[in-house]
Amino acid sequence: MSYILTVDDEADVLGTLTRALSREGYEIGQASAANEAWQKIVNRRPDLVILDINMPGTDGLTLCKKLRSDARFMDLLILFLTAYNKTDDIVAGLDAGGDDYVTKPFELAELTARVRSLLRRTQMDDAVAVIEIGPVKLDSDTYQATVNNVSIQLTATEHRLLRYLMEHPNQALSTQRLLEAVWDYPPRTGDPDLVRAHIRNLRAKLENESGTQLSFIRTIHGVGYMIST
Repeated sequence: MSYILTVDDEADVLGTLTRALSREGYEIGQASAANEAWQKIVNRRPDLVILDINMPGTDGLTLCKKLRSDARFMDLLILFLTAYNKTDDIVAGLDAGGDDYVTKPFELAELTARVRSLLRRTQMDDAVAVIEIGPVKLDSDTYQATVNNVSIQLTATEHRLLRYLMEHPNQALSTQRLLEAVWDYPPRTGDPDLVRAHIRNLRAKLENESGTQLSFIRTIHGVGYMIST
C-alpha cells in the first residue's frame, strides 16, 4: 500500500483528500504546515507528497526546495496542489522541483488519476539499466547522471525525462509525446509548460553542476526535443 502525505493549511481540503484517496486504497498522512510536513517526511518517507503552495509561514515552494536539496529526498515524488493557475506560478512550482501539479478547485477524478500515474511511474522505473550517450551516463538505480566524471543527482521526473530522451536518440520528440510517455497523460492533454520547465531545469543542472557546456538536448523548433548521437 502506497503512503501519501497531504500538506495543506485548509482542514476541509485535507479531509477531502483523505477520504478520496483512502477509497483508492492508499494510506494517507496529513500535515497542516510545512515544518510539520518536514518532520513527518524525515520520520517516515512517503511515496508521494501532495503539497499546497500558499501556506502561512513556510510556503510549499520553500519546502519543495528544501526536500530537493537533501539527497534523501531528491527522487521523492511531489505533486503541487495549488490555487495559483497562472503559467508563471505553475512554472515556479516546477522550477522548485515539483513533478506535476493540479490547480484548485480540482476534480477528484483528475487528482486521483494524476496520483495513480505518478505512483505507477515509480513501479515502471525499477528494471532499467545504465544508459550512456556521448558525455552523459544515466544510472537508473541511483537516479544520477554523470558528465565528465561528475555525478549529478536528478529528481524522479528529471531522471525519467532524460532516460526517455536517451532511449530514443536522433528522434525529434514532441512535447505531447513526452507528456504521454514521461508523465503518463492521456493523448492531447497536459500542459506543454510542464515539459519546457523540466527540460530547462535538466539542461541547467547537467551544465552547471558538471561545469561543462553541453548541447546535449537539442530544441527542434516547432516539434520538440532531441538527443543526437
